Amino acid sequence: MDENLEIRPAKESEWEDAMALAWRTFKKHVAPDYSEEGINEFVDFISDNGLKKMFLIGEYHLWVAIIDEKIVGLISVRSRTHISLLFVDSKYLKRGIGRQLMYTAAKYIRNNGGENVTVNASPYGVDFYHKIGFVDTEKEKISAGMRITPMNWDIRGLEI
Repeated sequence: MDENLEIRPAKESEWEDAMALAWRTFKKHVAPDYSEEGINEFVDFISDNGLKKMFLIGEYHLWVAIIDEKIVGLISVRSRTHISLLFVDSKYLKRGIGRQLMYTAAKYIRNNGGENVTVNASPYGVDFYHKIGFVDTEKEKISAGMRITPMNWDIRGLEI
């Protein structure tokens, strides 16, 4: 893991850069498994002004991973326990950044009374989530054109 990695809540001024990172990474790693409808659904989600407003008033939590003053990863939590975005810049994969982002979100969720974390994993992310400790709660399905596997992670005994 990078020694100069910092994970912290995103600042308002970082929203656009974070969503741009989400789009670049999605386009490279996730979009190939999605239909045009699913890709458009994702673009609509990350460009929704309502989502940004929820972030600004503290109802949508976003953390960023920073190395050398550059956003190299992000994770977001909605509905108190659901991971809605987790992306790490392609140049920084396999360095433990995704895992650290997950633990940051899990700690927040547990500190706020949550016992489980949910995610709708893309085909690209399924193996990562399994390695963290998520288990499938349903088989892969298509929702709004997006291929997802609903998953759950019991964080009650997790040391974070």
